[in-house]
Amino acid sequence: MKVGIVGLGLIGGSAAKAFKAAGHTVYGYDIDATVLGYARLDSTIDKELAKNTLPQCNLILLTATPAAVIGYLADNAPHIAPQALVVDFCGTKRAVCEQGFALAAQYGFTFVGGHPMAGLQYSGYKHSRATLFGGASFIMVPPVHDDINLLDRVKQALAPLDFKKFVVTTADFHDRMIAYTSQMCHVVSNAFIKSPSAQYHKGYSAGSFRDFTRVSRLNEKMWTELFLENRENLLAELDLLIDSLNQYRDAMAAGDADTLCRLLREGRIAKEETEK
Repeated sequence: MKVGIVGLGLIGGSAAKAFKAAGHTVYGYDIDATVLGYARLDSTIDKELAKNTLPQCNLILLTATPAAVIGYLADNAPHIAPQALVVDFCGTKRAVCEQGFALAAQYGFTFVGGHPMAGLQYSGYKHSRATLFGGASFIMVPPVHDDINLLDRVKQALAPLDFKKFVVTTADFHDRMIAYTSQMCHVVSNAFIKSPSAQYHKGYSAGSFRDFTRVSRLNEKMWTELFLENRENLLAELDLLIDSLNQYRDAMAAGDADTLCRLLREGRIAKEETEK
């Protein structure tokens, strides 16, 4: 294949390295010319993805922020070949899919929303690696959900990334679930690490502290955009958490061992239920 990748950060850079390692021709684009230069210097990309090379691509991956992807599609949709498969890797789906489906219908290419459930607490091309997606799941938001041929086409096209599982859903359900499984974790971790006690954790912390604070190191500009775009779902989850935390706090403030024990038991059982 000839693969075009828009955005060469952690996700895009890792995808580029995986496709290159699999023997495909990779065209890349990044708003940062220095990053693009590094990717060419280490032979991750063969050429720059531009208006003259875009029509040659069989597969185009959009791995920037939702606003950047929407802008790129608006500017470049007329140059995408009708036979091309275009997949975005954005963290939210509603706005991107709305734009992608509309432009695909207008210009004849195929657009599928996507979200690889893989990443690191670090960002940028320098942290990218060809094995980043190995064993992860990939969430797909296709224009229709009963097109088996399209779903198989996406799986085959993304085979070099070595995803273990493909999940098909809608943009609305994706964003609702991601508010809980991803965005909430980043918000809570980022808030938790602000305690003055964090500066003295060495020697007093183990796996739970390390795991809980890992994603507090985030790209604040990217996550600000994702949080605000999905704020309705994220606010609903935050309100639930705040209410739940207040119940724990009230029980401790009152010295109410029975209520506190009940709350802890409910949490343990809820976790066990998720593992069935």
